Amino acid sequence: MRRIVCVAFAILANVVAFSQDRITGHDFATRSEVIACNGMVATSQPLATQAALDILKKGGTAIDAAIAADAVLGVVEPTGAGIGGDIFAIIWSADKGKLYGLNGSGRSPRSLKLDYFKQNRYEFIPSYGPLPVSVPGCVDGWFEMHDMFGRMPMKDILQPAITYARYGFPVTEVIAFALKQGTDILKQYPNIKEVYMPSGKTPTKGQIFRNPLLANTLEKIVRGGRYEFYKGSIAKDIAAFMKQQGGFLSYDDMFRHHSEWVEPISTTYRGYEVWELPPNGQGIAALQMLNILEGFDISAMGFGSAEYIHVFTEAKKLAFEDRAKYYADPLFSKIPVSQLLSKKYAAERRKLIDKDKAAKIYDPGIIEGGNTIYLTVADKYGNMVSLIQSNYRGMGSGMCPTGLGFVLQDRGEMFSLEEGHNNMYAPGKRPFHTIIPAFITKNKKPWISFGVMGGDMQPQGHVQIVVNLIDFKMNLQEAGDAPRMHHIGSSEPTGQQMTNGGILLLESGFRTEVIQKLMSMGHVIQWDLGGYGGYQAIMWDDKNKVWFGASESRKDGQASGY
Repeated sequence: MRRIVCVAFAILANVVAFSQDRITGHDFATRSEVIACNGMVATSQPLATQAALDILKKGGTAIDAAIAADAVLGVVEPTGAGIGGDIFAIIWSADKGKLYGLNGSGRSPRSLKLDYFKQNRYEFIPSYGPLPVSVPGCVDGWFEMHDMFGRMPMKDILQPAITYARYGFPVTEVIAFALKQGTDILKQYPNIKEVYMPSGKTPTKGQIFRNPLLANTLEKIVRGGRYEFYKGSIAKDIAAFMKQQGGFLSYDDMFRHHSEWVEPISTTYRGYEVWELPPNGQGIAALQMLNILEGFDISAMGFGSAEYIHVFTEAKKLAFEDRAKYYADPLFSKIPVSQLLSKKYAAERRKLIDKDKAAKIYDPGIIEGGNTIYLTVADKYGNMVSLIQSNYRGMGSGMCPTGLGFVLQDRGEMFSLEEGHNNMYAPGKRPFHTIIPAFITKNKKPWISFGVMGGDMQPQGHVQIVVNLIDFKMNLQEAGDAPRMHHIGSSEPTGQQMTNGGILLLESGFRTEVIQKLMSMGHVIQWDLGGYGGYQAIMWDDKNKVWFGASESRKDGQASGY
């Protein structure tokens, strides 16, 4: 067992109130991994984990189980996921011996033009209300995955979610807090109180919560499939509601929606292949950061050292400047993916890092010629799925269509209104996306499926997990439990620019002398209780032919196998 060391932080000049919110110190608290032979599930909520495990035991594939888990999460964790949001996945097919990528993100309304924002003097697209709503891609993503890799009927796959929605489930402490926080912001919008505050307030810890409207909607999807959601009564109800609210999302937008199968992109990191999905997501930022960090002797620096935290933060700043300039919907802009991922480019960017001093600002590279749920499942057939799904901003836009029991996402907020920007708003365009699944292979064989939730924390979290596993030799559980850092304030794809080097948020568990040294290097340090994401992972042990599972303590997560 790891020893527990408590460290008292002094209140330093530009450090905001450090305190011990976790049992951490020079070493950190962790637990053993879960190990099983036949299948493994890791999600952010135990009820979803158990539902997926039941599907596996009945002979369903990892993809069947992942859909079941995601549907349950939309019921029991509506503060992060739901059928009003988008979905992305990386799937290892044991039969084909290769990875498949699914982009299930929706597009902007075709009737909403850039001129509308100009005429109404918007500098940025608002976070809530009808304007940031884009087509919800989740349900189509379910059916795309099921058509390709599913085995069990959707009726059986969605039944656990329907049962929890109709008959209720006990709300956890984490979700009770997030529901209260989310509804405080969104209760001004129609139907939010009726769906999420049925007794006049949100449910408290341990209280049974029901969502019969969502149960009805899921039953319609079982009967009518994706057609019902995008071309049938649900699509019509969504369009009518949005028109009533002064929004632009229409029946035609719903009717035209389709997911896309894409080729995952990768880089090598010390002999391992790390995989992400291409833009319009931000997964490429994790790969760019790893390329930069590969040129440093990270293992010699040691976990939690000022040297490691410094080069990590500077690599993040460099990658995020490219993220702000180049990442967008590739159907509307030419994204220089191969050049951004080249080792030569990383070497040039690496030269900009001063090992003793934090940079206030970096320019993007010169190219020649942001709550969410994450889950992962593995089955006895050898299939693995890395899946991430989100409403964005926790509970989404606040647009809760009458009678349907869920909130529409607000991903459109991520568009830029800056002329000439790659991510500039356009009708029928997919916005820059923060949610990203990840995968690691070794010698072209599956090794780890993993993800970290939380806006721009996600690529930063991915890199920290990879470094923890490969450089610091942590096991799958330790890699997620280790204290994290989160740099904020880089330039954003919405057009906002980084100023004064940003802020480095540190979770409890970093030593006082490390913090002092980072400050002397010019980093602005701030303690933050949350914002470090939630982590799930599954690893295949090819030697012993068993699955390892991990789910960290920052959320309600559970890993379980059989």
